[in-house]
Amino acid sequence: MDHKEVAKRVAAALGEDNLVAAAHCATRLRLVVKDTANIDQAALDDDADLKGTFEANGQYQIIVGPGDVNTVYKELVAITGVGEVSKDELKDVANTETNPLMKLIKVLSDIFVPLIPVLVAGGLLMALNNVLTGQGLFGPQSIVEMVPGIQGFAEIVNLMASAPFAFLPILIGFSATKRFGGNPYLGAAAGMMLVMPSLVNGYGVAEAIASNKMPYWDVFGFKIAQAGYQGQVLPVIGVAWILATLEKFFHKHLKNAIDFTFTPMLAVIITGFVTFAVVGPVLRGISNGMTDGLVWLVNTLGGVGYGIFGLGYSAIVLTGLHQSFPAIETSLLADIAKTGGDFIFPIAAAANVAQGAATFAIFFLTKNEKQKGLASSSAFSAMLGITEPAMFGVNLKLKFPFFIGLGAAGIASTIMGFAGVRGVSLGPAGIIGFIAIKPASIPMFMLGIAVSFVLAFLATYIYGKGRMDVPANVATTGTTAQDINIVKTSEGVLAEELFAPVTGQAIQLSETKDQVFSSGLMGKGIAIEPTVGEIYAPADGTLTVTNDSKHAYGLLTANGAEVLLHIGIDTVQMAGDGFSTQVKQGQVVKKGDLLGTFNIDKIKAAGYEATVMVIVTNTMSFAEVQGIDNQTVTVGQAIIQTTAPVAK
Repeated sequence: MDHKEVAKRVAAALGEDNLVAAAHCATRLRLVVKDTANIDQAALDDDADLKGTFEANGQYQIIVGPGDVNTVYKELVAITGVGEVSKDELKDVANTETNPLMKLIKVLSDIFVPLIPVLVAGGLLMALNNVLTGQGLFGPQSIVEMVPGIQGFAEIVNLMASAPFAFLPILIGFSATKRFGGNPYLGAAAGMMLVMPSLVNGYGVAEAIASNKMPYWDVFGFKIAQAGYQGQVLPVIGVAWILATLEKFFHKHLKNAIDFTFTPMLAVIITGFVTFAVVGPVLRGISNGMTDGLVWLVNTLGGVGYGIFGLGYSAIVLTGLHQSFPAIETSLLADIAKTGGDFIFPIAAAANVAQGAATFAIFFLTKNEKQKGLASSSAFSAMLGITEPAMFGVNLKLKFPFFIGLGAAGIASTIMGFAGVRGVSLGPAGIIGFIAIKPASIPMFMLGIAVSFVLAFLATYIYGKGRMDVPANVATTGTTAQDINIVKTSEGVLAEELFAPVTGQAIQLSETKDQVFSSGLMGKGIAIEPTVGEIYAPADGTLTVTNDSKHAYGLLTANGAEVLLHIGIDTVQMAGDGFSTQVKQGQVVKKGDLLGTFNIDKIKAAGYEATVMVIVTNTMSFAEVQGIDNQTVTVGQAIIQTTAPVAK
């Protein structure tokens, strides 16, 4: 790679005077720009020396790769004259450049993303309960009525399904307080206050007030309603913000033992009184108004409302605004008797399938191997509900598949809207989303999904037939499937094995929470959730990359594999705190040599994932890179095999 030329091309693509600040981590350039609309995205996409781009946390990130990113960064800074900043400073600049709406979306995303697994678990259990107890799904009677022996099982399932939603304020209190910088356990305690059994249940507050049966506390002559907040979202987020703000204030002004003893009590008691007296009722009214407004709009417009929403859903995903939808969906599901269910979920499923189907059509149309490989993997990902790789990697580059997907989603959503299809739980917004749909509406949901897929696939294929006869203008370098003939003899063509650098639980890269790694842009490999904070060399080789923040290593093995070891997600922000290293760049190491240490607890306390990525970044130089399935691994255990290509 000619680093200076790459930097020149990046600078030209970013646009004159468009770069505000720049930093880098072990694999990518992290940039803040004035306006992403001024970026020549096609030039960056077509650059053979770059592995991809994406936006996150107000930063425009360009994936260069370990070993090269440092030099490209230095050349870019020299060319553009932009000042070098630290990762924390870049984050501050990005926050300054981000508009208030996007900041709000980011906050909601940070709060609800950690809760999605438990909400999905509860939602799927609820879906199972619906299958067991739903009338008209398999006949005039429910399964429980046809097989009375499973009545107890169904009741237990219903109990487990209801728990996350009944105590939702506790979950939100924990997550939101952590997001705002407070003690999450105090946040959970605040959530518990809001759902105490002695309060009027949140679902019955409106009725209690209307019938004059609401009990009140008399506090110095001021009447405070004894109202609970079951099923509420916005009030709990407000409570968490107040609690975290008070806690930080007292930590700053109280010292030592006084701080330790009195800060939690003062933060909780003030938050409690302010919540029940003022903040809770006000935010409850706003939250109910927002939910009621959306429900009224959809109920009024019916299928037309679904269609309009479906037509624009994928475009909303591009802006990141969809990250706020879980808050709305949770409110819809928490009060399902009033709202009728979640209308956003079936629309999202139709939109995701449409984008996946359009990408799938490109797989059959394109003659470019790089584009074909990306289309195949990202299409299946979109079918299961993750559309960013498909949209950013394929559809938006070609433009017409994206817009065809919008149209197909609009038509499919209209069909589901007129049929009254709604979700009864959170779930995977894709082809298997039927598990989260009302049992009686599953046939119409599947019809909508089928329409979405068929329309998007056929329209993209037919329209693109005359436009995809030549390979896409994407340059490729190195060995590709066009250059090699993958042959496995009975003796095999194993190039080498890589061994576990840490002890822990192996998972698939696709399960990690960083889209650069999970999408495979950096190459194939596996990830490990470590249980011991020591990292060792996975093979004999030479260290090509070490890092000031000590969270990443690059290794060129004796057999030619370029291996990236990346400790944690976004741990570059820790600037080396909690990390140590025993080696330096250029050093020759043997398999099993200690490279460094890292403090798992400190990483998690800082709000980051400690997952260790083991990636073969020159995956295309091999016929195959195969990692082990999910299992517990120990240092020195074989985890990845590379298969050498056989020349034609």
